[in-house]
Amino acid sequence: MKLPKVRELIEAIKAFIKGPYTSKFPMEPHTAHPNFRGQPKFNQEKCVGCLACSEVCPVGAIDHKDIVDENDNAKRIIIHYTDTCIFCGQCEAACIVNHEGVKLTNDWELSFFDRSESDERIEKELQLCEICGKPIACKDHLKWISEKIGELTYSNPTLYLSRLKSLGIIDENIISVLKDEGRSDRVKILCARCRRETTLTTK
Repeated sequence: MKLPKVRELIEAIKAFIKGPYTSKFPMEPHTAHPNFRGQPKFNQEKCVGCLACSEVCPVGAIDHKDIVDENDNAKRIIIHYTDTCIFCGQCEAACIVNHEGVKLTNDWELSFFDRSESDERIEKELQLCEICGKPIACKDHLKWISEKIGELTYSNPTLYLSRLKSLGIIDENIISVLKDEGRSDRVKILCARCRRETTLTTK
């Protein structure tokens, strides 16, 4: 019979005196190591809905749905599928808001009985194009861009009008009367396609 090594005897004695190395889970909650990569979670306040996390996710665990109702109320629902996620951390690394929009946590006990409970969702308000009505970007994203580029915001009507609306200092009646499909279309909140078309057709 192979005799135990001295190191193994020392480890056995330590475990006998100090207790086992393993935690008492599930009898007691287990505290993961600070560097443990657990479930990513979105921050509703700091996420701007840019979808950078969705673009870099290697397993497609982050998806989104853009919903516009009959009253032109638009929202983007960002969905994180926990049962697909591999906790790689690429979403946090790609987050444009100083890696604060989505962050890895220490949450690791993620068992559930109903698969409908396996996803996390947040909602962000969308900005629609004032000509075609298609989504441009989340309003928080446009605000973030404006704050990033500073005074250059005033070179783009979509950005500065969005910024003025977020500050509550724009008159909606001014925009509503600009329907002549001419020069006034240049001063509207537009998607890239409509911005190009108005640039080429405006005399």
